[in-house]
Amino acid sequence: MTHPPDSSSEPQVPHPETPGQSPTPDATPLPAGALLPEDALLSEGPLPAGRLPAEPLPGGDRPPRRPAPLPPEARRTEGFRSDHADLDRLSTGALVQALADDQLQAVNAARDAAPALARAVTAALPRLERGGRLVYAGAGTSGRLGVLDATELTPTFSWPAERAVPLIAGGESAIRRAVEGAEDDREAGQRDVQAAGVGPDDVLIGVAASGTTPYVLGALAAARAAGALTISLSNNPGTPLLDAADCAVLLDTGPELISGSTRLKAGTAQKIALNTLSSALMVRLGKVYGNLMVDVRTSNIKLEGRALRLVMHAANASESQSRAALLEANGQVKVAVVALRLGVSVREAARRLDEAGGHARAALGEA
Repeated sequence: MTHPPDSSSEPQVPHPETPGQSPTPDATPLPAGALLPEDALLSEGPLPAGRLPAEPLPGGDRPPRRPAPLPPEARRTEGFRSDHADLDRLSTGALVQALADDQLQAVNAARDAAPALARAVTAALPRLERGGRLVYAGAGTSGRLGVLDATELTPTFSWPAERAVPLIAGGESAIRRAVEGAEDDREAGQRDVQAAGVGPDDVLIGVAASGTTPYVLGALAAARAAGALTISLSNNPGTPLLDAADCAVLLDTGPELISGSTRLKAGTAQKIALNTLSSALMVRLGKVYGNLMVDVRTSNIKLEGRALRLVMHAANASESQSRAALLEANGQVKVAVVALRLGVSVREAARRLDEAGGHARAALGEA
């Protein structure tokens, strides 16, 4: 005689529901560790009670996020590299070589973008000459690179800190710690731009490797609405970010060696592009004489030594003459150079520089 199977020895699974019928609240849970069907994972709403693994998984202090339906991926930065599928098996020497070699594509992408960067410089210059600001907007790596570029303009070129405004998704805390979900908030990008008082004389640079980051798209939209010039940097062709700005700069770096990690060559290309863009603007604004950093801010011993060497070189003067001129000019290299070259007082040198819009070459009559 046969007996029905002992139900205590079999894992209990919920019975299929009748179409159109909602599951009952006391539906039998899946066994510990069992996977939900794909359509359940991709549905909206909270995870059903009793269907999480019995033992907490790593990272269990974070609430579970249900994966969204996956659309076709057109972003090249999200692609997979078949040429290094065994990256983790390489020797340390070969691994380091592969990572370093891949950065060469960042240089090539930035070089290809030179015409677009030149157009952006030309468009931005008049606004900055009228007293406008450089405003940066980004998230994650891109946002941190914007913070870096904005911060370095002051010691390098004596650019006023209040005229270099970095905006990063998640706020200042995101510089050192990832703020989950902040980049997905388009309205936050708009609010940050509005709170910064962005206006017609300002230049906003939106940076996003993906070219789809909502925070940056919101910032660009708000800046354009305020009449500011907008510049976008993206590492993927055909993305919304490139359509959202007055001056679009494509840095087509392709798939990363470590799939999707755009802190690698995509980030390197962004750093090159930002360096190029802001440095070219500073040159055009008279912050450089020849290739000399004559507007350097002497804020430490190293920079004081650099300033002295710059004056000696540019004015072809002795150390004692250069030191005395720098002291009288309150550390302003450009003023000391003009004073020594023309044989005038530092006050007269400052006046001539002011009349020349801060351009040393024009003040020296070399323009």
